[in-house]
Amino acid sequence: KTMPRCTKTDPNAQRDALILEIAQRQFRLETLETRNWDRLDFHDVAVWAIRAALEEAFEAGRRAGRVKTELRAAS
Repeated sequence: KTMPRCTKTDPNAQRDALILEIAQRQFRLETLETRNWDRLDFHDVAVWAIRAALEEAFEAGRRAGRVKTELRAAS
């Protein structure tokens, strides 16, 4: 039996997936893709939801930076 090869995942794909998760959780959006229909592409969003999403994204970036720093230190 062969082991599956470890492949690096695309960092942009990881970032985009996290951004979509935050948008779905904070804004109840299905997608962040443009659908060329105002009703689907424009949303009323409360300022506290925007703040929460920005805080969540900021913390995700901080955690990612910490992991990179720890990995470099371990090398």
